Amino acid sequence: MISKRIRQLKPSPTLSLDFKVKQLQAAGASVVNLGLGEPDFSTPIHVQKAAIAAIKAGFTHYTATAGIFELRKAICKKLLQENRISYHPSEIAVGVGSKQLLYNAFQVLCEKGDEVIVPVPTWSTYIEQIKLSEAKPVFVYLKEPFALTVEDLKKQITPKTKAIILNSPSNPTGAIIDKEQLIKIARLAVKNNIFIISDEIYEKIIFNKGHCSIASLGEKISNLTITINGFSKSHAMTGWRVGYAAGPKKIIEAMISLQTQTTSNTSSISQKAALAALIGSDNPVKYMVSEFKKRRSYLIKEFLKIKEISFIPPQGAFYFFINIKKLLDKRFKNSEEWCQNLLEKEGVSVVPGEAFMYPGYFRISFAAPMKNLKEGIKRIKNFVQKCN
Repeated sequence: MISKRIRQLKPSPTLSLDFKVKQLQAAGASVVNLGLGEPDFSTPIHVQKAAIAAIKAGFTHYTATAGIFELRKAICKKLLQENRISYHPSEIAVGVGSKQLLYNAFQVLCEKGDEVIVPVPTWSTYIEQIKLSEAKPVFVYLKEPFALTVEDLKKQITPKTKAIILNSPSNPTGAIIDKEQLIKIARLAVKNNIFIISDEIYEKIIFNKGHCSIASLGEKISNLTITINGFSKSHAMTGWRVGYAAGPKKIIEAMISLQTQTTSNTSSISQKAALAALIGSDNPVKYMVSEFKKRRSYLIKEFLKIKEISFIPPQGAFYFFINIKKLLDKRFKNSEEWCQNLLEKEGVSVVPGEAFMYPGYFRISFAAPMKNLKEGIKRIKNFVQKCN
């Protein structure tokens, strides 16, 4: 009755976990949710006001599927000034969040039998969307500190390799790909005519260094790169559902054509809000990142007190990827079971490494209020002590 491709589809583990947490909370349980990758800040006021103004002005109808021209033009300006990549508005597609645009990119690029290289640990959505395009995900398993290198990729290149997915800063590790490695990866991609799908959704949330977009490294690699970004993480706009893709005109046109037969345009009101996010003050973004930095410092200090675990401090995004292999024994056969027990016995929700194709770890999000982090750490310490 249900198609084979949908029967094989795995639901998002992070969203499934969040649903379970909300069920527990609705039943009266005290649960500290440190699993969801969603900023706990409000959308900036000037962005909210732009949306309200759009409603009052009657800007509530269909727009061009690719997005309103003013927004695409503003995205071009942003990419030129901040990322040093030159695009025309016709090379920009605005969609229903970056997730939709990733889906569109895989659908447009991939044929049955193609291979897409995915560095692991990885966000599960990449894998499922690649499978939906009938391509095959090929995994590159990274070791700590989880920083992708060109040597990691070379081992997996075959004549069937169609694309490489890059995510820097990374979910779930917070690792950043060094510029010198991006240069080498760009050369590898150009030499083998391999597309790069560069997910840069966390580019604004970086703690010690600057961001580098691989498409900025020359015309040849730019012609092979689809840059994916959006407003969910940088401007706390997860519910507004606005993302964008930038890339070669023919590919973007094909992605827009696909979108005409799926969602059409994203919300007209959300587009006006996204425009305000781009052209308005970035002080709210800077403030949010400064708060994330404080939380990161706090968690580093607290996690160092738990001798049974280990971790690499994240360079970007708002996650820690914690090694708990020393805590796994006959009681807990894997990290998924460990995390399940943590939720049931201490009321703390974190995401097991299995959700990212990397057992023996868990991901904790610090996109949560400090009081929640303090309570969560307290409960985690209690759980670890009970396990010893």
